[in-house]
Amino acid sequence: MTDSQNEQHYFTRAVVELGDHQDVVVTQAIFNTQGTKILERGNTLHQELYQRLLQHKLSAPLENSLRGSKSVSAETLKRSAEEVMLDIPFFGRMAADDKTRKLLLDMMETVPLPDPMAFQLTVARDARPEIYQHLVRTALVAAWLARTPVISRYDVQMATAGGLLHDIGMLHIDPLLLRPEHVLNREQRRQLYSHPLLSTMLLERHHQYSKDVVRAVGEHHECLDGSGYPRNLGGDAISLLGKILSLAQVVAAMFAPGRNAPEMRLSVLLRMNTHRYDKAMSMQVVALLKPQRDAMGTDAGRMADPVAVLREIDRLLCLWPLAAGQVAISLARQETLGHIGRHAGQIRRSLAGVGAVPEQLDQLGDEALDDTVLTELTLLTQEAAWQLRTLGRQARRRWKANQDEPFPSTLKKWL
Repeated sequence: MTDSQNEQHYFTRAVVELGDHQDVVVTQAIFNTQGTKILERGNTLHQELYQRLLQHKLSAPLENSLRGSKSVSAETLKRSAEEVMLDIPFFGRMAADDKTRKLLLDMMETVPLPDPMAFQLTVARDARPEIYQHLVRTALVAAWLARTPVISRYDVQMATAGGLLHDIGMLHIDPLLLRPEHVLNREQRRQLYSHPLLSTMLLERHHQYSKDVVRAVGEHHECLDGSGYPRNLGGDAISLLGKILSLAQVVAAMFAPGRNAPEMRLSVLLRMNTHRYDKAMSMQVVALLKPQRDAMGTDAGRMADPVAVLREIDRLLCLWPLAAGQVAISLARQETLGHIGRHAGQIRRSLAGVGAVPEQLDQLGDEALDDTVLTELTLLTQEAAWQLRTLGRQARRRWKANQDEPFPSTLKKWL
């Protein structure tokens, strides 16, 4: 199937699953691109019609022609936001005073919601609830980060809209990508990396969303150091709203159900990634966290000796062969791979900023390694290891060897 057929397939499957929870009614006749009527207005969608829809390329987006009997509305969004504030302590503290709470709830209740977008949120809520809850959490964080004395109420509303809809494209890709335990193949990774572009395409259909919102939704996985996707943007090439969404979706993801010690994990992640996310906004989030209380009573998968692993990570970062000039390569490759060495140095600086490089670890006595310290060191180790693996993937991708051209032995050994 083509990409557009795949998108139709995955979304149609989600729509059929929605039919298990409520009636899904055809509000206007559905035609294929040849002008043949596929479904009549007034029909109720059910499993038997699924294959009929898949056999045709539709003349208009499916969400334009359907409505759920229990559709997401402004009141629904406000109620969902209230539930998040009640159920997750971090979000309760985020809206601790009446003024902030009222502002955040007002923003959720007044997000522009054309019928096709309301229908997609309905599909998310009832057929892909993990996506819906993530969208609500991201919208709240985006609104909270955007509210400053110099930002207008309209801009806060657009930040809320961007947070609420940034991942709407995930409804149109393989749901296997939502499973943390699933190992992605090359095609699924390509789908995942393209979902910000799919989300922007879905928003562009509706004039209610400003160009700034559409742009920011496309940037929600970009990072300040250029390590994000889909366009590898960096620094000021990312809009202010894009920086807000980039951080907001990371914060929201950390509070997904089942996450162990989310506040400590988020504290570690943000302190280790000031080169990837806006530092001032990151520290605003960190100031609201209570990581020690959050980690009480949990081992968060504590390592037996995280200090030893941190030392090994530091050794590997210092061994980056191209940074030491140990590999003879062309000038073009020096330019494309030079940022790997800079990123390795940045990871070391981040570790130093949280007291986790060898010289600092030497000062830790055994008596200092209580359960809370071991938990934090474990999380620091896991984050540093993830960044190191990412560095390796970037090195492979940027080398772009010809089919019969091996990596130089030094580079291969480091990888």
